[in-house]
Amino acid sequence: MRYGKFLPEKGTIGFVAPSFGCNIEPYKSAFLHAQEKWIEEGYQLSPGPNAYEGRGIGISNTPEKCAREFQEWYAKKDVDILISCGGGELMCEILPKLDFDKIKEEEPKWFMGYSDNTNLTFLLATLCDTAAVYGPCAAAFGMEPWHKSLQDAMEILRGERFFVKNYEKWEKEGLKSEENPFEPYHVTEEFRLHALNPQGEEKEFLVKGRLLGGCLDSLATLCGTRFDKVREFNKRYEEDGVLWFLEACDLNIMGIRRALWQLKNAGWFDTARGFLIGRPYCFGEEGFGIDQYTAVTDVLSELQVPIIMDLDIGHLPPMMPLVCGSLAKAEIRENSISIMMEYK
Repeated sequence: MRYGKFLPEKGTIGFVAPSFGCNIEPYKSAFLHAQEKWIEEGYQLSPGPNAYEGRGIGISNTPEKCAREFQEWYAKKDVDILISCGGGELMCEILPKLDFDKIKEEEPKWFMGYSDNTNLTFLLATLCDTAAVYGPCAAAFGMEPWHKSLQDAMEILRGERFFVKNYEKWEKEGLKSEENPFEPYHVTEEFRLHALNPQGEEKEFLVKGRLLGGCLDSLATLCGTRFDKVREFNKRYEEDGVLWFLEACDLNIMGIRRALWQLKNAGWFDTARGFLIGRPYCFGEEGFGIDQYTAVTDVLSELQVPIIMDLDIGHLPPMMPLVCGSLAKAEIRENSISIMMEYK
């Protein structure tokens, strides 16, 4: 696995929009304010041509222009790291326009984003053996004050942090709006994980494996396409096994169950050592005899590996920034999880 160089003091942060750009409120104002904060910290900034675009369908621009921007900014020698401007809907459509062989030949560079950006954070790891950060997009850094999760993400990009742990509370309903673009996370809900060991018991335990995953909505779309090289990835890293981290956005509980069934029967989970499941956007939904927990456990329990649910991953912030591709060790103790990440 290859890892990018860390963001140096007074280094340059590049911004690309392979998914949505920051063209509407509150994202535009938040992104502009985030840039002010980074400049105050001494960083140089390099926004790509699509950073403020919104003419695309489900993405910032045409698939060709989005792919070109990423390809060019990834290759830029004067850009140290890349942060995605935002999530979106149809980033998958830029994939045929990207030259992953060329990306693999380039010097590795950190790229951070989540949600629709799974299309890159996941494929950089599986196609290019290049680690990426599943973490907040650029506009989130415009909040005042920063939540600790944002500081954690920056410390990972600077090489100052190699572990993350859960946060005390999470946001069920946000207050950020066009009128309040700098509003911080509205954390009102107490963190409560649901951790099951291979025997289905809630106990303290340790699980190790190579981190891989992202948003289920995107992963299910990639499954079975020519960009699906998970079986090959599993074989390359068979000795490590995979510690899957998964979360869902638009999928309801039935959609989550179907997506997990699909990935399992496509062989994706053949070397799974465990599952880290983020709180789904449909948190609390029940119906047809299942809920957000049984939607997961009914499909995955037969694999007889640990399943840890309701984690700070994904669309109900805050989110622990995770290095997709790193070798990780997750420790569950009482109502907490800490994840150590090794870059090898």
